[in-house]
Amino acid sequence: MPTQHTHEILPRECRFCSLVSKANGEDLIGTAGTCEHWLIMEVPQPWPQEIFQENPTIKSVIGLFQKLISQYEVNLKPMLIAPDREYSHPGFTRVFYYYRPAKLFSQFEKQEFIVPESKTPALLTAIFQQLMQQSNDLSQFQQYQQQTSEIRELMVCTHAQVDLACGRFGTPIYRQLRKEYAPASNGKLRVWQTTHFGGHQFAPTLVDLPQGCLWGHLEPDVLDLLVQENGSVSRLLQYYRGWTGLSKFEQIAEREIWMQSGWSWLNYLKAGKILAMEKDGEWAEVQIDFALRDGSTSGTYEARVEVCSEVMTAFNSTKEMELEAVKQYRVSRLVNVQ
Repeated sequence: MPTQHTHEILPRECRFCSLVSKANGEDLIGTAGTCEHWLIMEVPQPWPQEIFQENPTIKSVIGLFQKLISQYEVNLKPMLIAPDREYSHPGFTRVFYYYRPAKLFSQFEKQEFIVPESKTPALLTAIFQQLMQQSNDLSQFQQYQQQTSEIRELMVCTHAQVDLACGRFGTPIYRQLRKEYAPASNGKLRVWQTTHFGGHQFAPTLVDLPQGCLWGHLEPDVLDLLVQENGSVSRLLQYYRGWTGLSKFEQIAEREIWMQSGWSWLNYLKAGKILAMEKDGEWAEVQIDFALRDGSTSGTYEARVEVCSEVMTAFNSTKEMELEAVKQYRVSRLVNVQ
């Protein structure tokens, strides 16, 4: 397939990186990142750009967190959420911990704690120690654990101090979801404002937990479909950043499978594997294993993902934006092999 001509937007035409990305037709798929664990904590706004370095609670455990990442190579995504007038409790801190439950899975397992503020560092320490397989005091926090595994949590980035686009475009989408969709859910959906989790240029962007899917460039008229899951999945193609249970090329293949299979695909346990990859990322051969939870159906897809074009994008909203070329991919072959 020939490389398509790319229109380049000049920096003076736009001050928001997400508008550059959107106008130039950047495909979002494969940008979700890969995650084994999520740790999400309530911290009141405002959030300065260096919130993770400045917050006293975070500072007290940052050494242990860095050890967890660098020495133990635990793939954990930290995020902060703003307390909510309805959901939150003065003097207490909410902590979400999500983890990958098995090799094949469809959504992350959830633990939610609401602890007295003074106990928050001890809870974080216990979670980190458990991940390091060290002795810990996590059992002492059972009294603070919430039975909320059935509640869906939508996390919208509104972190304007990190990038203007997230405040400018994330905040209206957050408000619409919070005002219209959360109250109509009979307690099955909550909506939160979060710190940055990657992908300024895809604002407005959100994380859908416990599923672990990321979405971007969201428009008000697709929120019904995203929340209710009651229409054609093809309308969501351009907004889907990928599922964090898979790596970049696996995410690209998984979207194609989902578009062909429809909403039922979300019920399948899944795992990905890279079979072969060109050293510069021009193509990759990917395997996606899938199975229903009851074992009645299982199988494997094999796919080839390859570069089809390049577009110019901006990774940050600044006065003089630097545009960079990013590769765009397509699935050139997809086979259900068993």
